[in-house]
Amino acid sequence: MTSKINKDEAHKMVDQLPADSTWGDLMREIYIRETIEKGLSDSYAGRTKHVTEIRKKYGLPE
Repeated sequence: MTSKINKDEAHKMVDQLPADSTWGDLMREIYIRETIEKGLSDSYAGRTKHVTEIRKKYGLPE
């Protein structure tokens, strides 16, 4: 689920970009923020897996 946008936070995000930023730069910042917020939400809700479980799933050394 996507969180609601806070206009003040959106303005801060735009204001922090360099003057020569592109739409792609802004979209990348939005994606990063949304991904972090979703990860934190999953973590707080207990929707996580231990690293050893993931390593085993993908055949990675422990």
